[in-house]
Amino acid sequence: MRREVIGGCELYLGDCMELMSQYPDKHFDLAIVDPPYGGGNHHQRNKQCRGSKGYSYGTAQKMQGWDIAPEPEYFAELFRVSKFQIIWGGNYFILPPQRNFIIYHKTNIPAGFDMAMCEFAWTNIPGNSRVFNCFLGIRNPDRWHPTQKPVALYKWLLFNYAKHGNKIIDTHMGSGSIAVACNDMDFSLVASEIDEDYFNAACKRIKIGAAQGKLDF
Repeated sequence: MRREVIGGCELYLGDCMELMSQYPDKHFDLAIVDPPYGGGNHHQRNKQCRGSKGYSYGTAQKMQGWDIAPEPEYFAELFRVSKFQIIWGGNYFILPPQRNFIIYHKTNIPAGFDMAMCEFAWTNIPGNSRVFNCFLGIRNPDRWHPTQKPVALYKWLLFNYAKHGNKIIDTHMGSGSIAVACNDMDFSLVASEIDEDYFNAACKRIKIGAAQGKLDF
């Protein structure tokens, strides 16, 4: 696996299953992950990470087979290597019932917006459900990944659910928003991304964030 170290983040190009297999039980304090949801189809599963070469955000182009949910083995391995988990799209997966859902609510939706107005994350961290309201406005021209979430969301998650000194893992790095947030807030992160194009673009973005600081997109 190719490895890049940017600030406090260790970033790997490769399959997340291979990455997790290298760590002992409960090595990470917290997993914050955003795997493909599979469109809610639990019969289409693949333990590969997200990745779709040729996808351009803002167009209709999308390669077949991109949005395939992980196999149950992925979740078993994730629970093995981490003590607590925040799993975006948790409402799509077969996970233990919890009362503490995290909701990412997109406010000020522009006209013609036809995507979800909110997203759900499953977590086993004790507590009550919380909502993060994010001013969406017009589509961000700096957004180039199909499921890119704002850095501000990950900063909010770290502030509310992590403690300094925690070791954090992300198995589906995507656009690298979590890494930008971790560097800004001095958290240690191990993350992987299977698609080389996304990995290279994310590393470039994370390096800019580490040099300039306080990116929000």
